[in-house]
Formats: sequence, C-alpha cells, structure tokens
Amino acid sequence: MDNKNDLTAGVVWKKLIVFFLPIAAGTLIQQLYNAVDGFVVGRFVGTTALAAVGGSAAMIINVLVGFFVSVTSGASVVIAQIYGAGRTEDVQRASGNAIAVSATMGIVLAVFGYFMTPAMLRLLQTPDNTMAESILYLRIYFIGVPFILVLNMESNMLRSVGDSVNPFIYMVVGCVSNIILDLTLVIVFGLGVEGVALATVAAQIINMTLLTINLLKTDKPYRLNFSVFRLNGAYLRNMLRIGIPAGCQGAMYSVSNMIIQVAVNTLGTVVVASWAMASKLDGLYWATSNALGAAITAFIGQNYGAGRMDRVKLCVKQGLLVSVTMTISLSVFILLIGKPMLGILTTDKEVISTSFDLMTYFVPFYIFWVPVEVFSAVLRGSGDATIPVVIIGIGICLFRVIWIVTVFAYFGTLLSLALSYMASWLVTGIALTIYYKFGHWQERARRAMIEK
Repeated sequence: MDNKNDLTAGVVWKKLIVFFLPIAAGTLIQQLYNAVDGFVVGRFVGTTALAAVGGSAAMIINVLVGFFVSVTSGASVVIAQIYGAGRTEDVQRASGNAIAVSATMGIVLAVFGYFMTPAMLRLLQTPDNTMAESILYLRIYFIGVPFILVLNMESNMLRSVGDSVNPFIYMVVGCVSNIILDLTLVIVFGLGVEGVALATVAAQIINMTLLTINLLKTDKPYRLNFSVFRLNGAYLRNMLRIGIPAGCQGAMYSVSNMIIQVAVNTLGTVVVASWAMASKLDGLYWATSNALGAAITAFIGQNYGAGRMDRVKLCVKQGLLVSVTMTISLSVFILLIGKPMLGILTTDKEVISTSFDLMTYFVPFYIFWVPVEVFSAVLRGSGDATIPVVIIGIGICLFRVIWIVTVFAYFGTLLSLALSYMASWLVTGIALTIYYKFGHWQERARRAMIEK
C-alpha cells in the first residue's frame, strides 16, 4: 500500500485535514465556476435566464444526476475497505466494475432525461417565461451525463485510496475551462443559456479525460485496465448495497428541495431568481461540508477495512471538531461577503435584497447540520447505509413535505418556507446522534464485512 495514500497510519487529525483540504479546495473552486455561471447569466442574459438555469432545471439535475452519482459512490466505499484491508489484487477489478456501472447508468439517464425534460419541468410548475430556456439547458446537460457520472466515479475512486490531490488538480483545470468557455460562448458568441450548458458539459468532459488518462497510466494497484471494464456480480452487489441507500438519501434531499421549489415558483420570478442566486453563496458551505463528509467516509472506509476501530473512533471525535470549527468560520465569512458578492452577480436590487434576506435565514443555523454530515459519513464509510437513510428520509424529506402543506400553506411567506430547512436539520441531527450512540450499527457493519 502507498504510504502517502494510507489513511490507516499516522496522526488521525493531521491525516484527516491533509486529505480533506484538497477535496474542500476542489469543491470550492467548483462553486466558483457555478458562481461564474450565475454572473454570466445574470449580467449578460437576464433575470429570466437566471431563473431558467437555477430554478426547476437545477432541481431536476440535483435529483436525477445526484441519485446516480450517490449510487456509484457506493463503489468508492467498497474500494476503500478493500484497499484498507490490503487486498490490492481486488482493487483493480472493483475499480473496473465501478467504471462500467457508471458509464451504463450514465447512458440510460441521458436518454431518459433528454426525452422527459419537458414533462418534468411542467410537473414542477415551471413559469412559462422560463420554460423554453430551461428545456434547452437541461437537454444539453443530459447529453453530457455519461461523462459526468464517470468523472465523479473516477474522482471518488482516487479519494477512496487516499489520493485527494490529483482530483483537485483536474478539477481546477475543468473549472478554468468552464470559465473560459462561459465567457466565450455567452459574451462573444451570444449563445445565452445554450452557451452556459455547453460550457458546463465541455468542462466536465475535459476533467474526465484527464482523470481517465491518470488512472490508465498509474502503476498503483487501482490502475484501470480495459480487460476489467465489466460488471462483476460480487462487487456490484456490495456497491449497490451501500450505493442505493446513498442514492436514496441524496434523492430525498433533492426531492424535498423540488417540493420546496414548487412553493418558491408560486412566489414569482424575483423570488425564483433570488433563491437561485442565494444558493450560489449558500453553496460555499454545502460544498465544504460535503467535502468533509467525503473525506470522513474514505477515512472510515480504509480504517474499518483494516480493523482499526481505534482510529475510527478518533476520526469521529476529531471530525466533529473540524466540522464545528469550519461551520462557524464559514457562517461568519458568508454573511460578511454576502451583499458585495450579490452585487457582483446581479444588478437587480430587488433580487439582491431578497437573496440576502434568504442568507440571513439559513446561515446562522448551519451548525444544526454538523451531526447530520459527520455521523452519516461515518455510518456510510463503515457500510451501514440503510437505517441512516430511513432517519434522513423522515427527518429531511417527509418533515419538509409536512411543513409545506401545513406551515407554509398557512403563512405563505418566504420566511416560513426557509424555516423548513432549519427545523429539518435540527430534527435529523438529533435522530442521527441517538442512532450513532445507541443503534448497534457496528455489529451490522461488521456482519456486512464478513459477508464479503
């Protein structure tokens, strides 16, 4: 095993932070080019186009693409556990299976998404004035989905074996490419929403190509070999055992957001654009938090596979401390830069004001999310995925649906809508903490390891 990528040795907090930082930097850079999308559309195309890209279209992408990305992430947990156990001869076969599954799922989703885009947008009650541009954006995006799924799988594979640096480097190249293409296609060639979509897909293809070349040329045990690019029953079962619950979890987040998007759409185009704009800055925290969750999952996966429960317990404690520190720091930072950044992204004063109001509703309550991110990452890395998904499904999805049809239906205000997030974070965080403490998850995860 490569000592540099070995997460089963060394000082836990140092290893965790060193591993986490490139993941966080990569996701923040990704948020930067998402913000550039918002800047280019808001400044050079208009508020209606901003609502088309960031409203219902974004919700559909989050649900469908997010589900399949999460399903394939199950493979990274399996690879991390195999790698941590020192079974290097199995890592290559598991990696080839993961790529084959990702490509197959990507092709199926691309065909489905392309033809079902109009129906899905109508289901979300997308405003008529954004419908045409939303359809155009989504159809181009779905054409690129096979490349996007393979890209995410390859990045997760490298992280699962302790390499978070190379995915970061290629992410930077992809982001720079996206920014250049955005500016060129939209400002120079005047392609509008079509240009934004083409730039996003092209940048993802560039990123995937670089990752594939790296994995084909490396001399490490996880080197890709075309001879193992096929579905393998044993690896597939374990991947889906972890991945399907993870996909359901991601989908439930997104479904609840879609339901809320329907409510947002009833409040008018300005609110739709403001919700999308606020998410650009709000995404700074979620990207960093998700990066920490990914780091903890890989760290737990390797150490659980190696039987190092002492390091697993230390990772939980120190992961919570890192998450709390990061959350408080980012909350202060986001509130400080909020209005200046919104002023850069759009000139619409009503959108700026409404967007900042939304940020003041969300940001002070990020701390409620810490136990959800950390404990779900720990449980996923150990292979115990099903019960946490049930908890999250009730605490996030069902809770918000009930909130929308009761509290929001009564008050009908933006604040009453935003409060559904804070309340669901708190409820779910408490429930996951109780399960982690008293749910006997280690026994279930250990049995699953034995069954392998």
